[in-house]
Amino acid sequence: MRILLTAGPTREAIDPVRFLSNRSSGKMGFAIAEAAKERGHEVILISGPVNLDPPEGVETITLESAREMFEAVRDRIGDDVDAAIFCAAVADYRPKEVAEQKIKKSGESMTLELEKTDDILGSARSVFGFEGILVGFAAETNDLEANARGKLERKSCDLLVANDVSRTDIGFDRNQNEVRLFYADGREESLPMQEKSELGREIMSRVEGMSM
Repeated sequence: MRILLTAGPTREAIDPVRFLSNRSSGKMGFAIAEAAKERGHEVILISGPVNLDPPEGVETITLESAREMFEAVRDRIGDDVDAAIFCAAVADYRPKEVAEQKIKKSGESMTLELEKTDDILGSARSVFGFEGILVGFAAETNDLEANARGKLERKSCDLLVANDVSRTDIGFDRNQNEVRLFYADGREESLPMQEKSELGREIMSRVEGMSM
């Protein structure tokens, strides 16, 4: 299969020095990319800023902002991609205006106006016209099942991988994770806590199963 995969966080500039971002390390996405390559698939990895070496033999595109990631996915998802796995933690909002110079401290408070970023996962079917296997991720702190099932339906995914990021022993910047898989046909599956490298293999085996 030819697989397009996104990973890592995005950075949304406030000024030349500061930005809005999140705690995603990119480890889960890179683990899936590595697993896909190991299993003989062709991988296009689109990654935000991370402190990880790209998997050997994987075409890797590095960028920073949600807008750049949207454009990269838009430009590559039509290249005979069989499965798109959206693991990146993309910013939902960005500063409406980016200051050309560093903002100086003045007064007791500062108001930052934000605007929505483009919905990459939500655009896969409706905007990009992608018809292959679509996998999304959800990092939740509460109501995991309800939020995951809602996202699965709204984004027209075939599979939604959800994890509880309120836990300190798994998730962001950890080497281990524990996830629940929600399928479009109503099935649900739990994968116990394990190394992200092994989870990457588990998730890839599920994606391969959907291609049969």
